[in-house]
Amino acid sequence: MSGKKPETSTSRFAVLFGLRDSLPAGPAPTPPPAATPVPPPPKPPARAVVRLERKGRRGKEATIIEKLALPPLELERWCSDAKTAMGCGGAIDGDAIVLQGDLRRRLEAWLTARGVRKVTVAG
Repeated sequence: MSGKKPETSTSRFAVLFGLRDSLPAGPAPTPPPAATPVPPPPKPPARAVVRLERKGRRGKEATIIEKLALPPLELERWCSDAKTAMGCGGAIDGDAIVLQGDLRRRLEAWLTARGVRKVTVAG
């Protein structure tokens, strides 16, 4: 004897299906939560100054975006978006975004498209 039970003519699932009607009713479904208002996107900065810098960079060009007055987390997001849009490397230096290469003209259009009202391109 292998210890197996003999097969019964009714399926175990059929027995459970028959017992389903004898179960008590579950809790009433809760209504979906009220739609929370989505906060408006943060206002873009009012101004930005874009300038080219070579000093202290061994002759390599770097484009600096200053005067954005953004919180640190938002500044990181803008830096990441600028690097992606311009196809270059970059970093945050204090409260400025530093991008590799001379991107002044392209950045002017990009910043205007992002909602910056006054873009000053120096030099």
